[in-house]
Amino acid sequence: MNKIFLFIAYLFLFLLLTQVRARAEEIYTTDKLITVDISKQKLYAWEGGRMVYETTVSTGVSKAPTVKGKFKIYWKLPRQDMRGINPVYGKYFHKDVPNVMYFYKAYAIHGAYWHTAFGRRVSNGCVNLPVEASQWIYDFAPVGTQVIIY
Repeated sequence: MNKIFLFIAYLFLFLLLTQVRARAEEIYTTDKLITVDISKQKLYAWEGGRMVYETTVSTGVSKAPTVKGKFKIYWKLPRQDMRGINPVYGKYFHKDVPNVMYFYKAYAIHGAYWHTAFGRRVSNGCVNLPVEASQWIYDFAPVGTQVIIY
């Protein structure tokens, strides 16, 4: 009886530790899709079942992480002022933030002209893109486009 219990415990532990996580390269869809890989600090745009664009991003710091999950862009603004408090960098105010696309509550994908730290986690939870990349994504993705962050 103890051997069976031990076997099941080891099997459960093995399955838990060897879970296969989805990678951007493995996602297939025929619709437009945006994926963000937080571990790689990369955003990928998909259309017709293939990746059509890739850029480096900056996601949220550990004390203000970017939310993970499946979402849809629900609101787009060409420019918006943003203010808040980043737990690492303190108060901020950014005027005319370009290419803002909200996908969950106050979380958005948008351009960031105030830093060049793409590839590192520096945001207050949003997905920061270089301004040129944010324009491409803004033009690519209509309201309703699915966003998957992992």
